[in-house]
Amino acid sequence: MQPSNSWVCLSALDKPTTADTASLDNRGLAYADGFFTTMGVINGQILWADYHYQRLISHAKALRLALDSHAILTILKTYATQLQQGMLKLVITRAAQDIRGYGYLPSECGSACEIWLKSSVMTVGTAEQWSLNDEGFIPVQPVSTAVCLSSQLACLPPSLAGLKSLNRLDNVLASAELQGIKAQELKSHPLQANYLSANHEPNIGEGLLRDMSGRWVEGTMSNVFYQLSDARLVESPSSELINPSNTNKSTANKGNTNKGNANKTHANDLMQGQWYTPSMAQSGVAGVMRQVIIDELSTTKYPVIVRSLQDKDLPQLQQLFFCNALRGIMPMSSLMLLSGEVVGF
Repeated sequence: MQPSNSWVCLSALDKPTTADTASLDNRGLAYADGFFTTMGVINGQILWADYHYQRLISHAKALRLALDSHAILTILKTYATQLQQGMLKLVITRAAQDIRGYGYLPSECGSACEIWLKSSVMTVGTAEQWSLNDEGFIPVQPVSTAVCLSSQLACLPPSLAGLKSLNRLDNVLASAELQGIKAQELKSHPLQANYLSANHEPNIGEGLLRDMSGRWVEGTMSNVFYQLSDARLVESPSSELINPSNTNKSTANKGNTNKGNANKTHANDLMQGQWYTPSMAQSGVAGVMRQVIIDELSTTKYPVIVRSLQDKDLPQLQQLFFCNALRGIMPMSSLMLLSGEVVGF
């Protein structure tokens, strides 16, 4: 079995080899020429395996990489069985090229890949769950709070928007800003030291990010879904109903007005009211969990609507959660705006 937290090279799919370092000529290191996907494993099963498989196919096509996605998925399932509980991180880069610079050869060599896999033993929290129609479930994390960050995401061309590419510098800087805010929170609330040490981190769970156009797009490591109060139910010009067959595009959950109650069951709230999520058409990552939730709600009374989240919407937020494929759903009880004002849910 592969040791935990070690890397294995899968470039020769029939003969995986353990390795601690990649070549300095690796194009992922030099140019971020590649992509990655991170998978949770519970009871030896990859969570949302079909969605990760579709990511392999779509990203390989977008980046013009020759990837046997089916063979890779088969290997991933073998490692998941060995791991039982934890995380698999798959990194795929273009193989080193014989020409100098950014370019690659318009040949089989130009689309060849290096494939790296890391297995990590860890606990995937499942204390609360949202049950799905197919008898599966999405983990729901404890309620925390969110802050708006001043860091911004780059706007990308259509061919790259939404991809989980290796170029994550904007998220790196945003995450550093979030960690700084958490550190300041520790200094400002010393009486909470026992609580914070027991929970390993302050109650600030995520930061909300804008892109360079000024629209709020996602978290530092997650996608975001939100609901608006009745006062903001006018459709945005950029709104897009995920399920066109449903004609009720603008009704939110009028009964869900209990703001500030951080102890309510957020898992049950997910089936109520109109949820929106920002578009990934020019920035951000179209996450696996984002698509799982969109698909799950597509047959309900209120399918998810893709709608931009702008400054004027923030004071009118009624519900907010972040999500990713490893942690599931991360519900928020409040959002601190750049002005310092706090919007409670």
